[in-house]
Amino acid sequence: MTQTVFEARQVSKFFPGVKALAEVSLDLHTGSIHALLGENGAGKSPLIKIITGVYRPDEGELFLDGNPIALTGPRDAIANRIGVVHQERNLIGRFSVAENIHLERLGAFPLKPIDYAALNRMASQWLDELGLDIDPRTPVSRLSVAKMQMVEIAKALSLRSRVLLLDEPTASLTAHETDILFALLRKLRDTGASLLFVSHKLEEVQEICDRVTVLRDGRNACQSRSMEGLGRQDLVRMMIGRGEDAGRWTARDRTGNPVALQLSEVSTGLGHRNVNLAVHKGEIVGLYGLVGAGRTELAKCIMGKFPITGGQLRVGGTPVVIRSVADAIHRHGIGYLSEDRKQEGLVLMHSVLENAGITVWRQLARWLAALTDGTIRTKVAPFIEKLEVKTPSLDQTVGNLSGGNQQKISVAKWLAAGVDILIVDEPSVGIDIKTKAYLHDLLRQLSDDGTAILLITSDMPEMVALADRIVVLNDYRVEGELINSGQYDTMSHAIMDLIHRVEAA
Repeated sequence: MTQTVFEARQVSKFFPGVKALAEVSLDLHTGSIHALLGENGAGKSPLIKIITGVYRPDEGELFLDGNPIALTGPRDAIANRIGVVHQERNLIGRFSVAENIHLERLGAFPLKPIDYAALNRMASQWLDELGLDIDPRTPVSRLSVAKMQMVEIAKALSLRSRVLLLDEPTASLTAHETDILFALLRKLRDTGASLLFVSHKLEEVQEICDRVTVLRDGRNACQSRSMEGLGRQDLVRMMIGRGEDAGRWTARDRTGNPVALQLSEVSTGLGHRNVNLAVHKGEIVGLYGLVGAGRTELAKCIMGKFPITGGQLRVGGTPVVIRSVADAIHRHGIGYLSEDRKQEGLVLMHSVLENAGITVWRQLARWLAALTDGTIRTKVAPFIEKLEVKTPSLDQTVGNLSGGNQQKISVAKWLAAGVDILIVDEPSVGIDIKTKAYLHDLLRQLSDDGTAILLITSDMPEMVALADRIVVLNDYRVEGELINSGQYDTMSHAIMDLIHRVEAA
């Protein structure tokens, strides 16, 4: 028999001009995985911050084991064994993996030297639980985004929390890493932990969660009910007030079109060897692989951030040498939607308008004598509106927006740029189901209009929903190519079979 371990009762939170939460209630049971669902801006992040002590509720109460509690900060939450894996990573880049995992305990005995050997041994146990082959002494700054996410999860698990909140924990993980994580979450559930799982991937919610709370416009659309009997469309209706549009995938063969981007026997300074890859005009080519396969690294070499040391790169049939990101964008018409919006995609201290318009400044300056906010606004505002970015104005500082809305702005700036070739790296991280569907429509429309798109995503359903062809990368080498049939089960099995066959060999 499960018991209520944590409860938020009639909680409200106010910000200037905004009521982020209005009398929201939620209760978490022992031995349960509880989904928290809602669109971007529905109130999930403020509720998580209240549960973890970052915010204090303006109205309502919190209860732990039936007793009222007041959390004055995150350390109060940790002391009460309430842990969290945030959507935005909270790691110290120059610290090692082991130091980050045990960060809360490093200063427990300030006069006692840190036993790094013991620290590394303990960290290795949690890395092994997650199936991660990472040296715990490695500085976090050297890890990929996906591996950083796994370290963040290991850090939360190491606190042995009774209540553990996971905010988009699989956003940067492949199906293989997700399976490992889910096995661990089930083990935690079976030992009595209470887990709150936040995700926009409804197939994951249906697979692993037994209870659900849905927020819409800062209020309960559904309060702590069983998942039993709820289908995908039921969840979607509670989230957005209507059903989900059916998928519009259709088979396309664009290999007869001119080649927009071609890599021939390419090797890179990061370790890629003999990579052959072609993306035709109007085609979406998916690049799939497990964490560490070298997908993002290859994209950055194409963009000129890291050197191509062998082979040939062609753009529009012409051999080129791209020496910088600016060279890729402005001379060769290649855009890159980064998976790491905080470090590479956005300038968080600048406005929505400045971020969305940064890719068109040079283009507009060529056309006009003066570059003004008005001309930039005319260019980017339609994309901001179509993506339904929730912001008080285009002058709002991007750092004050939710992670999902930040991702929308990252997408909008490249839509406005109108590049010939677009590399899209994990495009739907942190965005809600409605925006994800619209983004997919936009990418297909861009390709229909002639844009060549190289798609990197760890979201297998997204890959199958969008790609015309799927190239599988493993250990920095191309291991095979598949024509997408649009059938999820067939394609996911074929892709994973190819990866496992290569690994076995």
